[in-house]
Amino acid sequence: MPDRLSPLDASFLFAEDRTRPMHIGGVMTFAAPGGFDFAAFVALIGQRLGLVPRWRQKVREVPAHLGLPVWVDDADFDLDYHVRHSALPAPGTDEQLRALVGRLLGRRLDRSRPLWEIYLVEGLANGRFAVVTKTHHAMVDGLASMDVGELLLDPSPQVRETPPDGWRPAPEPSALDLAADAVREAMRRPRTVLDLAARARADLQEAIAGLERTMETLVSATSGRPVQPLNTVTGGAQRRYGMARTTLADHRAVRDMCGGTVNDVVLAVVTGALRRWMMTRGEPLTAGATVRALVPVSVRTRGGGTPASGNSISAYFVDLPVGEDDPMRRLAGISAAMVEHKASGLAVGATTLIRLAGLAPPTLHSLGVRIASQFSSHSFNVLVTNVPGPSRPLYAMGARMIDMYPVVPLAGGQAVSIGITSYDGNMHYGLTADRDALPDVDVLADAMPDALVELRAAAGPG
Repeated sequence: MPDRLSPLDASFLFAEDRTRPMHIGGVMTFAAPGGFDFAAFVALIGQRLGLVPRWRQKVREVPAHLGLPVWVDDADFDLDYHVRHSALPAPGTDEQLRALVGRLLGRRLDRSRPLWEIYLVEGLANGRFAVVTKTHHAMVDGLASMDVGELLLDPSPQVRETPPDGWRPAPEPSALDLAADAVREAMRRPRTVLDLAARARADLQEAIAGLERTMETLVSATSGRPVQPLNTVTGGAQRRYGMARTTLADHRAVRDMCGGTVNDVVLAVVTGALRRWMMTRGEPLTAGATVRALVPVSVRTRGGGTPASGNSISAYFVDLPVGEDDPMRRLAGISAAMVEHKASGLAVGATTLIRLAGLAPPTLHSLGVRIASQFSSHSFNVLVTNVPGPSRPLYAMGARMIDMYPVVPLAGGQAVSIGITSYDGNMHYGLTADRDALPDVDVLADAMPDALVELRAAAGPG
């Protein structure tokens, strides 16, 4: 029986449209002063595909929407299509790399093939090369996306051995097979079908209550007014990409001196950067001015507390006090807000819609995503994700990875998404922006290190 997508995984497929590609990924740079064998690297990726079986599978829709889509083996899998070789005019600059990444992000993944691509980019200055990855959000969540490292990276310069997996694609099911399988799946779980009518009233009441709680949270979010151009109607899929690197030690030093968490410090850095950026645009910054951030929190546990095949996320709305000129007060306000959110349990997640979608065809789930996208631009201004990455250096065929920047897709009505990943003692900020709405994304990215310096100085010696 084909592996069926979970409701939340499928939602990322349903949410994708012409102006909103739903792929995540990363931009990694490597030091290779002695040169690098790209052909051997491509071959190594092919050898290691057995470590991530999903990467040789594609999505098939079920006829008449009788069930959620399924994963099936791609009998015509073509490694050369998915792993592509690119180059910058040497000596390539980081600015040229960011421009290339922006162009790559605007291209949707081909739904008729496995939903991933890797670009090997040579020609960077100082003997460096880059790897740009794109993976559809339906395949992995923020933490699971790190599994790409199982394919590309090693913990030492020594390339680890990967035994051949002898993969042979399973026969692809016909449309009739998919429809029949969906019916059989429902029949194998008659309790779910029989209970549906009895549970419908309770489920709907619970769903309504959950949506009311969510809407109460959203109503309380009205202080997070639309901020132009953070909230905008995007006219296309074209993107810009910004990068900034800071040290994890500076974030921890601020945390140790001021309390809270490293994530609180990250949000304070983003707040300070947004404040600086808005000032360059002449935005009015009154004392109470805020930017409302949607901060996803993964509830995946390292002990396997959630299904391995699905995404599991919750999120908080956090008012970032960009109108406050004191960096310590900005941090204190953010820390207090995060403590309150965690204590109240009012995480704004997709739980209610997931429950409904589990009892109904994908049409309802798609409708839920559409409803969410319609009010998202009024409920928050910017998406900020922070995912811990490897703490030790990693290598690709002996070449040491220098940087690891995340790529986060834009939410509906949003002009920029900010992703943060820690790696080898550094914090890497990756900014995905609408090309037309945010031509100065580099100004915002460059403000991140400056905001941390300001915060570190205000926290005092330590």
